[in-house]
Amino acid sequence: MDWLRTAEMLANRIAKNERKLGPWRRREHIHAYRVYDRDIPELPLVVEVFGQELHLGSFAFEDRLSDEESDARLECWSEAAARALGLDPEAAYAKRRRRQKGLAQYERVASESHGSEVVEGGLRFGINLSDYLDTGLFLDHRTTRMEVQRSASRQRVLNLFCYTGAFSVHAAGGGAASTTSVDLSRNYLTRAYENFERNGLLGPNHRFVQADVLSWLDGALERGERYDLVVCDPPTFSNSKRTESDFVVQRDHVALLAAVARVVAPGGRIYFSTNFRKFELDAALEPLIGRQEMTPDSIPADFRDRRIHRCWRIEQDLFLREILDKRDREIRAQFRPPERDERRRP
Repeated sequence: MDWLRTAEMLANRIAKNERKLGPWRRREHIHAYRVYDRDIPELPLVVEVFGQELHLGSFAFEDRLSDEESDARLECWSEAAARALGLDPEAAYAKRRRRQKGLAQYERVASESHGSEVVEGGLRFGINLSDYLDTGLFLDHRTTRMEVQRSASRQRVLNLFCYTGAFSVHAAGGGAASTTSVDLSRNYLTRAYENFERNGLLGPNHRFVQADVLSWLDGALERGERYDLVVCDPPTFSNSKRTESDFVVQRDHVALLAAVARVVAPGGRIYFSTNFRKFELDAALEPLIGRQEMTPDSIPADFRDRRIHRCWRIEQDLFLREILDKRDREIRAQFRPPERDERRRP
């Protein structure tokens, strides 16, 4: 299909979406949003607006173009998107996405180091539109971040797999008594610290911890740490030289939730989410936790893809912790290697 024709299709659809989203954006003071979400099959990309800048992600694995052809087409689409929004084409950053393996989505794809800021919920966040596939602010969790901000007053908040700390910043901005942000990546924690700094929220009650989450949770339990509100948004898959084993959200979510529940204070709350599209909650937990799923209400109005994530708002109680502990022990027993018989044969 002619690229100029598809570019015109893209510009028309973006202009249409912008007219539809405009009243909602102005009413909610939204400055960072998704304006195109793979609406048209011939145009496999997403377009996000960050203030006066654009970020485009093309799903290059869905066609058979060469890298050079794909780049040229993406540049054409990028100019069309900027034109449709009345933005400078030089402020548009476009990348080709490939099928994700392991931690590929977190790897550096450029070295321009173009940093800027965007406002969300009255708070400022640093973003990098040039160097990574992900910008530093996952827009699909905007609604949940705002809920955390409203719920965080005087709460002890724990943010696991914290990425660049957006949930923690919203909690601190909402008057949290303390925040603890845990991630294995020093780079992400540095950016989380900078987000606190740019909002004037730094202080002794806000901690940034570089650690493997499951190992750190075991230590937190031994130290007697307790939290009133926990955000847990793990990656689909994670491996690192700093950890003894890989993390796989489908396989390990019971152990993770059980470890989280052990450090949640009575009456506390857990926000658990995943972007793994094939995720299935453990069957033994479904009757208890399944009814607390908040996915439909957690996906923002600017996302056409209603399967972008799944999210649960889990109210902690003793019964929940007992069920999680029991199920965790059952799963561990299934995979425990058989004990060797050390008795000597006669």
